[in-house]
Amino acid sequence: MNFYTRKWVKPENLNAHGTLFGGSLLSWIDEEAAIYAIIQLGTNNCVTKYMSEINFVSSARQGDIVELGIKATSFGRTSLTLTCQVRNKITQKIILTIDKMVFVCVDDNGVPFAHGKTKITYTDERLREEE
Repeated sequence: MNFYTRKWVKPENLNAHGTLFGGSLLSWIDEEAAIYAIIQLGTNNCVTKYMSEINFVSSARQGDIVELGIKATSFGRTSLTLTCQVRNKITQKIILTIDKMVFVCVDDNGVPFAHGKTKITYTDERLREEE
């Protein structure tokens, strides 16, 4: 899994306990996963269809740098399934995992359409998955 995006936990991202608000983190994840799906499927017409159980493993505090890892796990006729992991950049401690996130290609009427992709493609060498 490659970690493409890093976020700095700022005061506006905190909950009442002084740790990273889960809603902020989920928003970052959904955006990052959507960008990944758009790049893989070659269309901006992707929507989040499903997220499996979200496992909050540990918390992040103000000043922490977190990094988001996304990886494609399978392609459907109209969909792409991803997995996600968020970790503290400095300590490498896992903050959150999501086993399954599904994105679907939809037309202007919201009807799923076949994307024709069957494998991960790379638009830049730095995005290539480590083997």
